[in-house]
Amino acid sequence: MYIMRMYTVAALRRRLAEALDETERGIPVVIERRGVRYRLSVEKAKPRRKARRAIIEIVDPAVADGQWNWEWTTAGLRFHGRRRRS
Repeated sequence: MYIMRMYTVAALRRRLAEALDETERGIPVVIERRGVRYRLSVEKAKPRRKARRAIIEIVDPAVADGQWNWEWTTAGLRFHGRRRRS
């Protein structure tokens, strides 16, 4: 048996925590303001996304140091050395 709780806005201000607890327990809570009724409801949390793993796991020290560079081509990944400045 459900008992619906009704609050005016003034009463809700004083008892907000109580109204939220009742809603969480499944008791319908209605708030009335100037003849308009609002229903308080609980929204279920969305599942968290898993953290992504890095695509590149091992980097050659020369690449990390900037001696080599890469670019994407239609044939795939292409490495090339950086030109040295004179």
